[in-house]
Amino acid sequence: MEEAKGVVKHILLAKFKDETPADKIEELIKGYANLVNLIEPMKTFHWGKDVSIENLHQGFTHVFESTFESTEGIAQYIAHPAHVEFANLFLPTLEKVLVFDYKPTIVHG
Repeated sequence: MEEAKGVVKHILLAKFKDETPADKIEELIKGYANLVNLIEPMKTFHWGKDVSIENLHQGFTHVFESTFESTEGIAQYIAHPAHVEFANLFLPTLEKVLVFDYKPTIVHG
């Protein structure tokens, strides 16, 4: 197995508070997606809703995945004023959140 050189994935699992309206969630997702245009170390952004039939989501409903060139890039992202401003809007709407950063590992047959 071979750890990817440099690339780091930043995963955020979220469960929005029940009182957060759908249009507010949509607005927040657009704001999150726009960070890729504002913060240079953030290279990609993807998101989705849980569609698993296993019922092992532990209440989490949404996943947000960003790709960075390095762990230093994530540190720059976290400290960036655009991220701080967004986090101050986003985090209060969440009932649960889990963040996990990792370097993808390539498995050779």
